[in-house]
Amino acid sequence: MVATACLWAGVASAQPASSSSTSPAPSAGLALQVALDRAGFSPGAIDGAPGRNTRLALQHFQDARAIPITGEVDDATRSALPAEPAVVPYTLTAEDLAGPFVARIPNDMMEKRTLEVLGYATPAEMLAERFHTTPQLLARLNPRLSWTAGTVVQVPNVTPFVVPATTETREVNPPEAATVASVRVSRASGALVVRGTDDAILFAAPVTSGSEHDPLPLGTWKVTAVYLRPVFNYNPNLFWDADEAHARARIPAGPNNPVGLVWIDLDKEHYGLHGTPAPERIGVSQSHGCVRLTNWDAMRVAALVRTGTPVHFEP
Repeated sequence: MVATACLWAGVASAQPASSSSTSPAPSAGLALQVALDRAGFSPGAIDGAPGRNTRLALQHFQDARAIPITGEVDDATRSALPAEPAVVPYTLTAEDLAGPFVARIPNDMMEKRTLEVLGYATPAEMLAERFHTTPQLLARLNPRLSWTAGTVVQVPNVTPFVVPATTETREVNPPEAATVASVRVSRASGALVVRGTDDAILFAAPVTSGSEHDPLPLGTWKVTAVYLRPVFNYNPNLFWDADEAHARARIPAGPNNPVGLVWIDLDKEHYGLHGTPAPERIGVSQSHGCVRLTNWDAMRVAALVRTGTPVHFEP
């Protein structure tokens, strides 16, 4: 098979790059989430309303910078956070709007298997994922948005997520992996942390890991392979809540695939770290035992691991 109450007071320095009067200024919460994302401490889907995932990212940032771990934006934390603008302008292209888009993504696996690709449903979904956010936040930042080529859109100032173009196995020994000692997933905190050979935190992100029916298999496992744009081989026998009428099926690749756009395979059979078609649900909903991240965070982890990288599942 293949709410935190703290807001970043430094928002005054994080205004949109565009002078358009039709777009609202970014909130302090949005500025904080963008700054953390840029620093490598993901708050999950950027929504402008800091909550549990943002506080977790802030705590990991403070830990990595040797700042007292309070989960609050004190002066030391504010000084250490990146100070770039929270939003920047992006011009829609004809390619962005060409799709193809899938008008309806079915919930049923047997219906999913009939599609050629599980692509984005709308341009808004596509653009939101590219800039680590939600269609709802894009709508708030761009209240009069026209989905036509040449339109300038205000988007979070993050490194854009590039969707893998083909189904393939990624290089399993990327250069960045040489500095990585381990990946740790905490069931209690709902976080994934990548630590370097010097024990420094290199990357952190919120995750959904397991459920009452499918608890996270505690222990140490190892990365065996990384698959981009994976096809999902659905086996209803592995899912306690599967429809009895379901059969084994090949679920096509795409951002709305059940495991998203990245699968990091482990030597624990049927388990891996993977993406999701619902980034806004990370840290909120449950999984079938595996570790789920946003697609962009799963891609960042994929660039940091190699064959044999230890992955610790902890209580």
